[in-house]
Amino acid sequence: MSLLAVSEAAERLGVSTRQVQHLVARGELRSLARGVVDETSVERLLAVRRSSHTRAWAESTAWAAVALLSGQEAGWLGESQRSRLRGRLRGLGAEEVVERARGRAIVSRFVAHRSAGERLLAELVDTSSAAERLGLAATNAIDGYLATTEVNAVVSRHGLIRDDTGSVTLRATTMDLDVVRDLVSAGDVLAALDLAESLDVRERRAGVDALDRALGEFRG
Repeated sequence: MSLLAVSEAAERLGVSTRQVQHLVARGELRSLARGVVDETSVERLLAVRRSSHTRAWAESTAWAAVALLSGQEAGWLGESQRSRLRGRLRGLGAEEVVERARGRAIVSRFVAHRSAGERLLAELVDTSSAAERLGLAATNAIDGYLATTEVNAVVSRHGLIRDDTGSVTLRATTMDLDVVRDLVSAGDVLAALDLAESLDVRERRAGVDALDRALGEFRG
């Protein structure tokens, strides 16, 4: 595990040390000790943000964007909000959507014992199975959504060890998980967003390409 001082992280991200502290508080960076952050979490944020410092959408807006791109209604937003969001989406590229939609969940990565796989997957809304449909080889990685209130219990129950290079990705959200399941069933937009946040070049490319296709269909 590589460590960075907050000042080094700020320099890499092109922000102030105070902004780094805000990113830690929002769960976008991982603090390991006072004044120190995990370098991998900085790399992941850089991969999503590129050189932009645009603030992420609110969680409800991010999920509404996923819904609209998936052909769903996003009924938790008012009609005027949905209309404005439709207009924004028509003017955004795939990487801009990735950047703005990162607020849909707080992402944590872990190492798990190999015996935990199926039991752990059963407790998540799994998006990793879409990777093959998007042209990627199958892996043993676990990636899925769960309620924010359940994270600590799941980590404890399955003996997960926090590690930003681990193959288990938990995406904690306050969105109704039935909505998340419906979006997974509706298409690959959510899985594409997840892949587009990866540090793996092939995964990121597959995710961005799938989002480009979804945006093209949305505009059409």
